[in-house]
Amino acid sequence: MSGHDAELELFRNSVNCAAVLEHRSPAWHLDRKGSTRRAMKFRRGEGEIVIVNHGGRGWWDPQSAAKGDVFDLVQFLDPGLNFGQVRQVLRPFIGVSPTGMDGLQTNEQAVIDRPLQERWMARRRLRRGSKTWAYLTVERALPVTVLELADACNAVREGPYGSAWFAHRDADNEACHIEIRGPDFKGSLRGGNKALFRVSANLKPQPRLVVVEAPIDALSLAALEGTRSDSLYVATGGGMGPGTERAIEGRLAAISSLPNALLVSGADANLAGDRFAVRHAELAARAGVAFERLRPPDGTDWNDVLKRQQGRRP
Repeated sequence: MSGHDAELELFRNSVNCAAVLEHRSPAWHLDRKGSTRRAMKFRRGEGEIVIVNHGGRGWWDPQSAAKGDVFDLVQFLDPGLNFGQVRQVLRPFIGVSPTGMDGLQTNEQAVIDRPLQERWMARRRLRRGSKTWAYLTVERALPVTVLELADACNAVREGPYGSAWFAHRDADNEACHIEIRGPDFKGSLRGGNKALFRVSANLKPQPRLVVVEAPIDALSLAALEGTRSDSLYVATGGGMGPGTERAIEGRLAAISSLPNALLVSGADANLAGDRFAVRHAELAARAGVAFERLRPPDGTDWNDVLKRQQGRRP
């Protein structure tokens, strides 16, 4: 098997291990529930399992150290075959596609297709001493009291690699969009629809609606204000999409009849933030609610202000 062997390379590149298994006798059957396109699990008999990977070009036996390419697979299935006999077995399978892959998902797609609420509930609650806790308290300078409030509101959970997940909630109070912030990552889960991230120290309707851009800024401003009991701190996740505007309008409608109803725009101290504040003012006026612009006085956003107040660099 030394030197260049064109037919051997053809077998390795053009014969799918899954196709070989499908035509073996006794038959190997695809375990669809336990399979994805990246890892197709085949079963035969009691305890016999072969996993096909690398797009059909590789395989491995989870119950032993056996693994390899399609040539190794045939010899694994029938150790009595010599080199020439294996070639004869493989020739009819050149270019043949397996029949059982229709409908199988990639691992990533299977996760993405899970409802956001289900993915949210699968993450851990905030824990003292965790990497996420360290990120929020040390790098972001958020006080313990505010994190305890966020946890009580089920607004923040722990993501992988020390990241924090922040939930936007829909009218049914289920997670409909999840923002992610971490030491080395900024983004959101795919498949969500923005509404509002919400944190409050009071279960009753609060007349003061404080709107900022990022969840960490909502928590930062809550910390700076001592988490006022008359305030609901919300974050839009940056842009103002239709779902976000509807959520703000819903909150304004709920507080419009309360004494001292007020929308406070705490958007970032830059041109984009000022434009958001103008839109916040328009929504407040439409609802008949008073408006106030609360612009971060030192830095771009409220987390900058919090860090500076604690003597840390933003």
